[in-house]
Amino acid sequence: MAENQENESANAAPESEAKVSRANRSTKVGTVASDKMTKTVVVRVDRLVRHRKYRRYVRRTSKFMAHDELGATVGDKVRIVETRPLSARKRWRVIEIVQKAAK
Repeated sequence: MAENQENESANAAPESEAKVSRANRSTKVGTVASDKMTKTVVVRVDRLVRHRKYRRYVRRTSKFMAHDELGATVGDKVRIVETRPLSARKRWRVIEIVQKAAK
């Protein structure tokens, strides 16, 4: 019985070490603007920002190059997540196609 407890405690240690907490990765939702590259899409992310002088909301657009294994096409709404650098300009990955583009 004591041997079983020792074996269980020895087995439990690697599992706790395997669960390393990772920082929360940034996610964004945007529209695919271009899919002309192989396994890469350009995602356009829109956000609303208040104008400092006029106090109106202005739409700002950012474009991100993302690695795409799912096969997203132009017009699809996708969710991208931050990842390690995959190329010179690619630091995002497509994790989900939220809504397919209307044909």
